[in-house]
Amino acid sequence: MPPGPALKKLLQIFLQEDLGAAGDVTSNAMIGAERVATAYVVARSAGVLAGAPIVKALANIVSPSLKVRGFIRDGDQFRKGQKLFQMQGSLRGILLLERTLLNILGRLCGVATLTNTFATRVRTSGAKTKVRDTRKTTPGLRALEKYAVCCGGGVSHRAGLFDAFLAKDNHVAGFNPRDMAMQIQIAARAARRKHALQFVMVEVDNLRQLAALLRFSSADVDAILLDNMSLPLLRQAVALRDQMAPRVQLEASGGVTLRTVAAIAQTGVDFVSVGAITHSAPQIDLALDMQSKISKRARR
Repeated sequence: MPPGPALKKLLQIFLQEDLGAAGDVTSNAMIGAERVATAYVVARSAGVLAGAPIVKALANIVSPSLKVRGFIRDGDQFRKGQKLFQMQGSLRGILLLERTLLNILGRLCGVATLTNTFATRVRTSGAKTKVRDTRKTTPGLRALEKYAVCCGGGVSHRAGLFDAFLAKDNHVAGFNPRDMAMQIQIAARAARRKHALQFVMVEVDNLRQLAALLRFSSADVDAILLDNMSLPLLRQAVALRDQMAPRVQLEASGGVTLRTVAAIAQTGVDFVSVGAITHSAPQIDLALDMQSKISKRARR
């Protein structure tokens, strides 16, 4: 989740998309500023919650007097028809944030729910592998979607190009395995001297590249990404890693689905990266239900 000021700025951009220069022209024309109400965010389908801090942050931006009460926490599962949040205060304020809130919350709950489905498949298979996200995120929503992945039981990969060294196929194109490993060693050391990196990772698509990295660069490489390898190749890669450099982590990637994720995890890799948990997560259907009684704010 972005820090407070960054989150506020992001939410203000989202609100501005809905409000334009004129604001909520319908509510302003029909509803007096003194009207107050109680409303509930209700799940129209089951899922996993992600985004509770956003509800309170949005309410504070729109109307600081709005009171928000959450009934469950991020990471908790909810059922269809369950009340997730209660909001009390300005009716205009509640209606103003309604669509922005439901859009963001539904998106993040969708990511958390799909992540949880993948993570559950891995866990029930008996594997200790962790499900990881990728950079295949919605522009402007990366930090929020990666937060949702964690709420769903996954783990976050690098935030962007700036916080980790990840040499992919296009970085090492044209090198034979030994030269690739030596170039990685030089580049990784240079990057570490200049930046506080989360990790150094290299993508490979065959066992010759893997063996070269384990032989020549294992002291400089934290993890190796095994791209689009078959199950037999993944098992061979794990055995090779265990023999040559047990400290190096292995991550399987490429076309991972709910049908294949358990078998991939059972090969012994440490991580499985799944782009689908962010780029293909379905929206969770949420609604804002108004309590029938709407009143005027008491005068003081």
